[in-house]
Amino acid sequence: MSDGGRTRRLAIEVVTLFPEFVAGAVRVGVVGRALERGIVSVGIEDPRSHATDVHRTVDDRPYGGGPGMLLAVEPLATAIETARRRLPAGSPVLYLSAQGRPFTQARARQLADGAGFLLLAGRYEGVDERLIEELVDEELSIGDYVLSGGELAACVVIDACARLLPGVLLNERSAVEESFGAGLLDWPHYTRPETWRERTVPAVLRGGNHADVARWRRQQALGRTAERRPDLLDRVALNDLDARLLQEYRAARAAPPGAAAGPAAGQGPEDNTGDRQRSPAD
Repeated sequence: MSDGGRTRRLAIEVVTLFPEFVAGAVRVGVVGRALERGIVSVGIEDPRSHATDVHRTVDDRPYGGGPGMLLAVEPLATAIETARRRLPAGSPVLYLSAQGRPFTQARARQLADGAGFLLLAGRYEGVDERLIEELVDEELSIGDYVLSGGELAACVVIDACARLLPGVLLNERSAVEESFGAGLLDWPHYTRPETWRERTVPAVLRGGNHADVARWRRQQALGRTAERRPDLLDRVALNDLDARLLQEYRAARAAPPGAAAGPAAGQGPEDNTGDRQRSPAD
């Protein structure tokens, strides 16, 4: 992305009680490269620096009783407002929460296409609902499980967005062809040696015919998605070729070992490959 010849930067702010956690995570790998190249910036704001008492208290007991503590509203609100001032106008405030909408590849792309966003990493039992109503634009969840805090989730969102920006990945096709790029799971991958522990790379990948390789990869992506994440397949518009490829894949899966199969399905992971897939009946 560029603006008048200049590379546009994605500005991210994280409000967290553990700034060293986030700072360490973003210094390495893909996000670290994005930071070094000036494609992404990550600022961090600690609510403790806005606590007004001598003990720098950032939690308090919930009304109505119950276990655990909540993040104190005033230090957290001040931290959010301070960090938000460093972002471009209109940047959304996102609270990482188990009550949030699922974070998806499509949402990652939307955020990556924007100018910036703020991530609020919760701790303890959560945050005051009034703060969410007043300062949060959206709640996001990275999965149906419980974490000790939102820092890991914040790092997930940062990584997913940063890798979509031009100039971050060494091969930008990776961001298009990997899992979820087209709404499907990824196909199997292989590298040398050609045979490893009596498992051989599928013949179609060694044949050099790019059209056959593309057909095989599409079929494997469709088949894997149907087996492992059928909910994703329900959201993908399949054309006639996709339906035929998926039918061939399923026929090959149901056939006894060594039985003849369709032209592409017979060259899948069941044909003496290293990535042997299991059917639900295995």
